[in-house]
Parts: sequence; structure tokens; C-alpha cells
Amino acid sequence: MNKTCRILYVVGQLGCGGLERQLYYLFEAMDRERYHPELVVWNSSEVDIYSAAIQALGIRLHCFSSNNSRTEKVRALRRLVREVKPELVHSFTFHTNFAAWWAVRGTRALAVGAVRSDLALAKRESGPLLGRLCARWPRQQIFNSQAAADTAARMSKLFVPCGLHLVRNAVDVQRFSYKPFLSSKPTRVLAVGSLVPIKRWERLFRAAALLKQTGHTFEIQLLGEGPLRYELQQQIHALGIFDCVRLLGYRSDVGELMAAAHFLAHTSDSEGCPNVVAEAMACGRAVVATDTGDVSSLVEDGITGFLVACEDEMGLVEKMRILITAPDICQRIGRAGRAKAEKELGLERFVRETLAIYQKVGMRP
Repeated sequence: MNKTCRILYVVGQLGCGGLERQLYYLFEAMDRERYHPELVVWNSSEVDIYSAAIQALGIRLHCFSSNNSRTEKVRALRRLVREVKPELVHSFTFHTNFAAWWAVRGTRALAVGAVRSDLALAKRESGPLLGRLCARWPRQQIFNSQAAADTAARMSKLFVPCGLHLVRNAVDVQRFSYKPFLSSKPTRVLAVGSLVPIKRWERLFRAAALLKQTGHTFEIQLLGEGPLRYELQQQIHALGIFDCVRLLGYRSDVGELMAAAHFLAHTSDSEGCPNVVAEAMACGRAVVATDTGDVSSLVEDGITGFLVACEDEMGLVEKMRILITAPDICQRIGRAGRAKAEKELGLERFVRETLAIYQKVGMRP
């Protein structure tokens, strides 16, 4: 009979991001009777859309208010570790890594951290002091991108983890199931992501303007919210593409919108292992994406999609033109993407690899 153990997870928030979806996938697919996961939400808020879904899995939530100071929350986490007595604490968000490490000091619990984007970017976003601390502690950290792990391995050893482990993101291939391809007009292009500078949506808009000028008909639907919404809306009008680009805001029906689309466009400057690319592939949709992070591990150029260099905007235009004008290529690439998603990106693999790392660092269930 397998021994049971407790795992305490720490996450920054439970909003609508890809990180939160991956955490939900982990909880949903793992043996919760055996591992007894509990979750700390570091900055709990009313927009934590995954709270109800995670609680419905029978997982206990411990919610820390954003009104409390970081010091108060670190102390509360230390008390909780002593109360719950987990075998392992997994910080699922980079900026909570150091807090997880500090909380287990003086106990028998192990700590594991996370890097879910480029390490240098994560350090900058967390601030000069906290970024360095979260990069060094815990000493064992899980990356969702081989590119990010390779970058970290080349950095100064003082403020990087000593154990760099890789678990790429997963996709629920049942929830994001294969959808028959519809070759209706106009061609519908889907884009999904936060409206923040690093996503570089202006690249997509400039490509749209050039494609419109050369007589191509299409509709781009951009899903997501963020601080650049007003600025992006102004760019759409300035480029004269307000009739073929729509900002739809946050949507919970991504799978349905993916099914109605012909292909996905992704133009980010920095990524880990983007959820939306895997989701498009699972739905049988072609992808054109900038070659950043571990996108190339998902998109095999010319087979499951098209890769373009981040600064190659004419390359982006050309690959979009091909997919707009050749529905047979869209369909062929989409089928190959679905096959790859089924074979390599499922939830069972994700859980198996994560638990294997827990055991590798010393957890004994």
C-alpha cells in the first residue's frame, strides 16, 4: 500500500493566466488521496477565478490578503508549514520562491521553487533584492522551458538554483479536443494573451496592416486584458485595421473560439512554454509564432506550425499570408499539431514528471 504524504503549494494568485491553469491541471490529474495537496494563495483577490474550481477538487485553500505585508505573510507561511507538516512545499510562482524556502527552515519539509519564464526577466520583474533571493532559494527549482534552464545554467552561479529541473507545460487534450477545420471566409486569426508590452501585439497589428494593403481578407480576434488596452486600440485605428481586428477582452470560452478560428498567431518577445500554443495544437489549429522560449519544442517549423524570428516582421507577414490563402496547409498542419499534442503534451506526462522531481530531491511518499 502506498504511503500518503502532504504537499503544500504556494501561488501568487489564481487569476486567468497560464500558470494558474497549469496548477489546476496538476491538481486535477494527480492522486489527491495519496498526496493531500493544500494551496496557499499569496495575494488573494476577488478575481481569483480558479479558486472555486480548485476547491471543488477537495483542496484546502489558505488565502493571504494583499493588504498584509510580505513579512507578515512569510511568518504566516512558516506557521502554516508547522501546522500542516507537509513533506514538501512547492512554490509555483517565482516571486514566492524565497518565502517557501524560508518557511521550511527548521523543519523536515523540503522546498522546491519555480521559474516559468526567462530567469533574467523573472528576476527583473521581482525587483533587485527579491529577484536574486528567489533565483537562489530554494536550491531546487522547476523550469517549464529548456531555453530558460539553459540560460540560467550560463548565468552567475551565485544567484541561480543549483538544481535545474525541466517539466514542460501540459494541455488537457480532452477539454481542448480536435475540432473539424472550417474553410469559411473571411479567414479568422486568433491571438490570446495579456495586453502587456512583452507580448508585442503591435507586431501582429503591423502585419495585419500590410496584409490588408495587399488585398487579403481576414479577421483577427485578440483575447486578453491588460494595461495596454487603450494604447492598442489607438494603434488599431492609426493603422486603419479597425474593421479587421477586434479586442475581445478576457474570455472563458477559448476552446470554442479556437474551434472557430483558422490559425493562431503568437508574437511574444519572451515565453516559457506558452499554454495557448499547445491549446491551439490540441484543437487541430495551425500556429505561427515567434521563436522564443520553448516555442520551438512545440512548433516544428513547417510541420505543426511556422516559426519566425522575433524581429522578422516580414517573415511573420509571409507565414500569415500562406495560412490565410491556403486552407489545405492550415488543415494539414493542424492535424499534425493535434497528433503531437496527444503524444507529448498530455496531463499524465505532466504529473508523472513533476512527481518524479519531488522524489528526486528527496520526498519519500
